[in-house]
Amino acid sequence: MVPLGRGDTIAVVGCGAMGAGIAQVAAAAGHRVLMADARPGAAAKAAQGIGEALAKLVARGRMTEAARADLLGRLRPVDGLADLAPARLVVEAIVEELEAKRALFRELEGVVAPDAILATNTSSLSVTAIAAPLTRPERVAGLHFFNPAPLMALVEVVSGLATDRAVADTLFATAAAWGKCPVHARSTPGFIVNRVARPFYAEGLRALQEQAADPATLDAVMRECGGFRMGPFELMDLIGHDVNFAVTRSVHAACFGDPRYQPSLIQQELVEAGRLGRKTGRGVYDHSSGALRPAAADLPQVPRPFRVVVEGHLGPAQGLVRAIREAGIAVEERDGAGTLLLDGVTLALTDGRSATRRAAESGCRDLVLFDLAHDYGTATRVAIAAADGASDGAIAAAAGLFQALGKRVSRLDDLPGLLVMRTVAMLANEAADAVLHGVASAADIDTAMTKGVNYPTGPLAWAESIGLDRVVAVLDALAATYGEDRYRASALLRRKVWGGTTFHDRSG
Repeated sequence: MVPLGRGDTIAVVGCGAMGAGIAQVAAAAGHRVLMADARPGAAAKAAQGIGEALAKLVARGRMTEAARADLLGRLRPVDGLADLAPARLVVEAIVEELEAKRALFRELEGVVAPDAILATNTSSLSVTAIAAPLTRPERVAGLHFFNPAPLMALVEVVSGLATDRAVADTLFATAAAWGKCPVHARSTPGFIVNRVARPFYAEGLRALQEQAADPATLDAVMRECGGFRMGPFELMDLIGHDVNFAVTRSVHAACFGDPRYQPSLIQQELVEAGRLGRKTGRGVYDHSSGALRPAAADLPQVPRPFRVVVEGHLGPAQGLVRAIREAGIAVEERDGAGTLLLDGVTLALTDGRSATRRAAESGCRDLVLFDLAHDYGTATRVAIAAADGASDGAIAAAAGLFQALGKRVSRLDDLPGLLVMRTVAMLANEAADAVLHGVASAADIDTAMTKGVNYPTGPLAWAESIGLDRVVAVLDALAATYGEDRYRASALLRRKVWGGTTFHDRSG
């Protein structure tokens, strides 16, 4: 794969925040960049804004004034599309409307050279549909940057039905030469990130709808237990609920109403109320000046246990055994089904069933389940849920154990699968189906989710560390509880379990 050369001219059409960011990235890589916008003066204003942003880097000592001047010297605002004739690559970053993008590319076809590449930065529209009316649709591909483009590493290189593989390969190599982390994707609803990430928001919203806990507590569990950079509600407030809701609706509609992408009534109500997040001063949280963010609900400090019985292997939570010993608590190990016993209280990792169901099936009244953690050694919080009818002493015993390990403890209502486990299982399930449907490779999906939305681990690698059989069991338990196709396990996940292979096996 050969990238475009530094001597090749790049054009960017649409000079909003994203277009300006892409122009800056290309200019930083040494290209002459032509900037065009239908709004009079917008291209020049965008170039000025880039200069002001770079001046701040100079002031902080992160860039020299000479480097800033060189970069700005490669930016050239132009008056119209006719001035883009020298471009070897045109990146479109205009409004997310299919007909507007089609009209732009039809006009560009008559301006640029026959072998120039036309790229769209669309985040949700079909690249196939955008290219369809063109004389040469094979030279159109998606080049989806993430905002802010100068800082975010991921670029999705999206091939439509007609896209020439050489075009996609050139864009991939060019993005890599620009210092980005490119991944290949096929043009399907949401591409990689906007498709695979849907459960991160959806499961949080469902947990809130089922009154498992308040938003601040749910966010804290995902951050401090799950290892995510942000919880679902604070992230939706940052993105904007109108934007997030529109993407969910778009993917849901494009997939003919697949229940896995069903939008949330809670988010719909926020949008209808104009509570869009930070940009309006109010979303799930109050972002007005002086407003205080609500704190997560922590269980009060209680005495630690003196002794813990470990029955069998704890699976992904096996690291707790060492931590318990290091906390000075006596440990007795014996055969069993992977549980912890604390003076008549049974504590177990969630398997997708509710605590109440497991208590009914096992006959164990004082049963408390705990959530999956990305790393039990570094997690600062653990979520627990008790079976209906469990004693207050059962909750206290579980809380005392995790508090003795230096962790805050949040009690959720008896949510099947708790929050981190069910979310990770659904993310992995969505990623598995994306592999099955040829959207992208397992490696590219994991890269996209870590580089594009800062997940602590790619969902497929995470599922393998948990155990693919465990992930399928969680999904099956959720499906049985809810009776919904939403939680159906991917056929490829089941196949991997039956075949004893993983997504990252060279043989598989």
